[in-house]
Amino acid sequence: MNHRNPDTWTPEFAREIERVREYVATLHAELPRWGLVVWTAGNVSQRVRGAAEDGSQDLLVIKPSGVSYDDLSPEAMVVCDLDGNLVLGEGSPSSDTAAHAYVYRHMSEVGGVVHTHSTYATAWAARGEEIPCVLTMMGDEFGGSVPVGPFALIGDDSIGRGIVDTLRESRSPAVLMRNHGPFTIGRDARAAVKAAVMVEEVAKTVHVARAGGPLVPIEQYHIDSLYDRYQNVYGQH
Repeated sequence: MNHRNPDTWTPEFAREIERVREYVATLHAELPRWGLVVWTAGNVSQRVRGAAEDGSQDLLVIKPSGVSYDDLSPEAMVVCDLDGNLVLGEGSPSSDTAAHAYVYRHMSEVGGVVHTHSTYATAWAARGEEIPCVLTMMGDEFGGSVPVGPFALIGDDSIGRGIVDTLRESRSPAVLMRNHGPFTIGRDARAAVKAAVMVEEVAKTVHVARAGGPLVPIEQYHIDSLYDRYQNVYGQH
């Protein structure tokens, strides 16, 4: 099977592509619902794993560039290879596709990537300032502070490199790209969307808290305990 040629796909792989296109279209609706985007900004992608163990046949599904959220049907979702080349769909892929593709190429455990310009998280990014871990929910979700990545321009994989270089050294599924906004990762696109919702929530809460007085940090051993419990004990397993 040539993963770059839909005519050679097995019926099983073609069905998986269509399932992920529907899944990603549905998840895009979560961004405006949670107030994380305006107009056509932001994007969700998910990896579709191919047969090769090294990931060389993986693809990604993402929204097309500049299309209204009201028009994001499963059929509108575009499929690209991990070099960012269009494989299936109409129109140009999202302008952030190169960043998503770079993350997938260099972080094999990542199955979903999200980018938003949510107000409070982007305000921290505009200051080039990490969100300090002063809430137990930050220990739970992020395993510490939310880090800041370097300034980078859209157009090549510079943003992707900044994301990977920052998150490789962090337990956080979110990074605030300086002067740009948050990118989040997850085991799948839904997990990355959750991280995008949560990073905006903590960005807002910590901003409000700091306006009222000095922040009270959580000691590292408490953060480690919170993270371990939430990731390995909390919820249904």
